[in-house]
Amino acid sequence: MRLASLVPDELPVEIWDEDVAPIPYDAITKNTVMGITSKTLSIDRAREIAARARQRGARVVVGGAHATLAPEEVSSWADITAVGEGYFTWRKILDDLAHDRAEKMYTDESWANLAGIARLTDRVLNMVNEKRDYWTPYLEITRGCPRNCSFCTAIRVSGRVMRFRPIDEVVEEIERRDIKRFFLTDDNFGLNFRLDPEYITNLFYALRKLPLNGWTNQAEMMVGDFPDLIQLGKEAHIDKFFIGFESVNVGNKRDLGGKSKGNLQEYKRVIKTIQSFGVGVVGLFVFGLEADTPDVFQNTWNFVKESGLDNVSFTIMTPYPGTPAREQYLREGRLFTDVPWSKYDTTHVTFEPANMTADQLRAGYDWICRKAYSLPSIATRGVRTLRRHPVRDARRKLFSSFSTDFGYRRTYSYRYG
Repeated sequence: MRLASLVPDELPVEIWDEDVAPIPYDAITKNTVMGITSKTLSIDRAREIAARARQRGARVVVGGAHATLAPEEVSSWADITAVGEGYFTWRKILDDLAHDRAEKMYTDESWANLAGIARLTDRVLNMVNEKRDYWTPYLEITRGCPRNCSFCTAIRVSGRVMRFRPIDEVVEEIERRDIKRFFLTDDNFGLNFRLDPEYITNLFYALRKLPLNGWTNQAEMMVGDFPDLIQLGKEAHIDKFFIGFESVNVGNKRDLGGKSKGNLQEYKRVIKTIQSFGVGVVGLFVFGLEADTPDVFQNTWNFVKESGLDNVSFTIMTPYPGTPAREQYLREGRLFTDVPWSKYDTTHVTFEPANMTADQLRAGYDWICRKAYSLPSIATRGVRTLRRHPVRDARRKLFSSFSTDFGYRRTYSYRYG
């Protein structure tokens, strides 16, 4: 939506989303410029789409996370590769194409100030039906993450310096999009509780005035050290924190960029603190880190049951391009080089773990997912969450109490699709 909003008014633009409708290839001509954004998981599909579009004479520009992490690979089949953010390069690409001077690759890793950047136009908002076509609308308020987890692409895709959108622009966009619920895509929104509490305070005061049904964000454990901001966040309609505990194994702390240390009592304290304000906690865990052994699955399951988490997310360590983890596995000969990018979905094993076999990692992951995403487990957590809310809010909170776990249940099921 934001890239489409950057297209000059005199040029026609359409947004095609394969999750909503098939791509209308018949509408593609030699005058078409097709921009494809893709993460690693879908880059093989992006390549197929690009090939069909180029057969019909279109020029294809490919950007997004994978193009930023592996630009040389993408440039081998795309007409133009866009590395980094497209706030400045996208319009230049269109202008260069119009004047027959386009280059093979455009790079923007300057990590622009987010003030006034790519305001969503009414033309674009009118062509996207967020309420009908999408589970939950996405919103971005901050971008970047100074952490350096060995497996994470965030600092390589969004930069290490945290950037902030002006609060009045955030409020204006929410109102113009008329969204009542959203998922915040910020890589580490909660870290701003420490980095810029004044910004967070002012943001929460502004959001508190809006008629929102709830919103969720990604955070880390340190939000538990800011009870006043949690309370204010609750008043600003925060529904859940997605917190990257990552591992119950204290031996993995080196891989986690300083944000988690495997201290289970500290994990429980943070969970109870946040829940005491009526805000939910979704626990995120990664399996297959360097110190993990086969008992990590049972230990994690024990913690999930004891901790009272509202929802849980389990993923398999996945060595994406450009990460230290991938470089290490390549160096040590542990990367499975015959695995297609489509399996880089965090539910498939793509490398040989250090302290268990690949088969043990697969089997352990299947075991804990079957436990966590069984209907009785989802019901238990959902009802427990719902009971924490006042009766007057029960109807409004019914969806959010169960939807996250059902979403992860569906994601896990794709493993066998």
